[in-house]
Amino acid sequence: MKFYYRAMSKIRTTHTGSLPRPKQILEAVREHFATGKAMDEAMLARTVGDVVRKQVEAGIDIVTDGEMSKPSFFHYLSERLEGFAPREPKVKGRVVGPMDLDGRDAIQFPDYYAGFEKHSPFENTIRVAPRACVAPIKYMGRKFLERDITNLKQAMAKVGVRDGFMPAASPLPFMANEHYKSDEEYFEAYGEAMREEYKAILDAGFTLQVDDPRMVSAWDSFKDMTLAQYRKWMQGRIAHINHALRGLPAERIRYHTCYGVNFGPRVSDLQLDDVLDLLFTINAGFYSFEAANPRHDHEWRVLAKIKLPNGKKLIPGAVTHSNVTIEHPEVVADRMQRWIEAAGAQNVLFGNDCGFSSTAGNTEIPETVAFAKLKSLAEGARLAASRVR
Repeated sequence: MKFYYRAMSKIRTTHTGSLPRPKQILEAVREHFATGKAMDEAMLARTVGDVVRKQVEAGIDIVTDGEMSKPSFFHYLSERLEGFAPREPKVKGRVVGPMDLDGRDAIQFPDYYAGFEKHSPFENTIRVAPRACVAPIKYMGRKFLERDITNLKQAMAKVGVRDGFMPAASPLPFMANEHYKSDEEYFEAYGEAMREEYKAILDAGFTLQVDDPRMVSAWDSFKDMTLAQYRKWMQGRIAHINHALRGLPAERIRYHTCYGVNFGPRVSDLQLDDVLDLLFTINAGFYSFEAANPRHDHEWRVLAKIKLPNGKKLIPGAVTHSNVTIEHPEVVADRMQRWIEAAGAQNVLFGNDCGFSSTAGNTEIPETVAFAKLKSLAEGARLAASRVR
């Protein structure tokens, strides 16, 4: 294997945002979203300070608050968007996780998913009732967002780290619409509300990360679609995303998509060359995606077929959330070198495949494992940077 670059002074590292919540904050968030009890703001600020410090100690360059105040990457919006009301879940009973037990993967591996249903690591996640849109949508989350921004800024200043990002949910809903006359009107209103959150994050000086796993993960559930039909669905989705991001600085926006939180067989995952050309049409400067798990470790090769557009940068995962094995730094460095050769050293930084705790209370990736993986990510980056061609 030949690498056409000389030793680099730095390969930058980040991650996708969520980290396991310590017990005390997990229970506080659970109670807050269940009963409305006010959070202990001092405890939350201390927790954010601790999690930022741990990221820096692990060697991560671009940090965030670990989503400590949120029950999940999406359900935090239950207290930030007006116009929604709770609805009884269609299927009551045990929570098994975000994967589709009737999806493409589950059909092929029923014995695995049957076992998962009996022993779900999502059993103790924070649950937020399903909601439906019943009135005009308005953003009402400014005080919560400003709190999160302040906590992250103070935590970063305390440890002297310069670069931070903040995740926010996709501008496209998946809750039922019982108010707007059409999906177009519904998506427009929802996107305008989320745009307020996006602008506030950018105005605060952070990089904005738009979390949109559904862009590629929905393929598992849309069993009757051909790839051509799915790509057309993606194009419609991208048009709405770009409308919500219009006029915002693309060079300060990261777009993250993934195949969900699933230790499973994953043979139904789309491949990057099925979708990357479409992802590049999203108005963002950085693209974060899975590249470290065994179904996607080979996908650096896609850049031989799909050219990286000028001004676009990649954030491939170099450690994965799909198992608890701590990647050896040599393995991480090898992954990084392959992507650097394919994309150019100036066009890549590295993270993890997906959040280590995108749903708070998920026990698949414990806190010690998450930070060990981040440490290995940083060690691999230093090793890769030290290698010469």
